[in-house]
Amino acid sequence: MVNRDRSLTVFVDRNRVVLVGPPGETAVLTAGQLGQLRTALREAAEQAER
Repeated sequence: MVNRDRSLTVFVDRNRVVLVGPPGETAVLTAGQLGQLRTALREAAEQAER
């Protein structure tokens, strides 16, 4: 693994939550980053349910 920032994108497509990451990459998250992902997923799930 190369020590560089990568990103996961969370968005809503109609009633589905979509996670997009760099092709062939692995996400290794710190506790803080995991909290951010959890918040983003919760907000996306609420939006998808509307």
